[in-house]
Amino acid sequence: MRLNEYQDCTEETAVYPSEHALSYLSLGLNDESGEVAGAVKKYMRGDYGESELRSRVKGEAGDVLWYWARLLDELDLDAEDVMHSNRDKLLDRADRDQIRGDGDNR
Repeated sequence: MRLNEYQDCTEETAVYPSEHALSYLSLGLNDESGEVAGAVKKYMRGDYGESELRSRVKGEAGDVLWYWARLLDELDLDAEDVMHSNRDKLLDRADRDQIRGDGDNR
């Protein structure tokens, strides 16, 4: 499945208040990203092994992807365009030896 196809199909499962869509989706994206981090933390603590970590991250990363795709859709942004734009930005930084550091304007 292509990224834009996934973005289109997320609309079928989108249940949230439209008047708060951006807030709801931003909070959900943050929440699910935190669950990915939490799974890694518990793995580092020794709560479970690599197989369980992979399973948990796979599930939570799917949720991250859903919120990300819905947020882009609500903003009328094309998921594949966002992906290509990010790739171009990173390749430009690498070409200029600016891949390390912080901030968007490097």
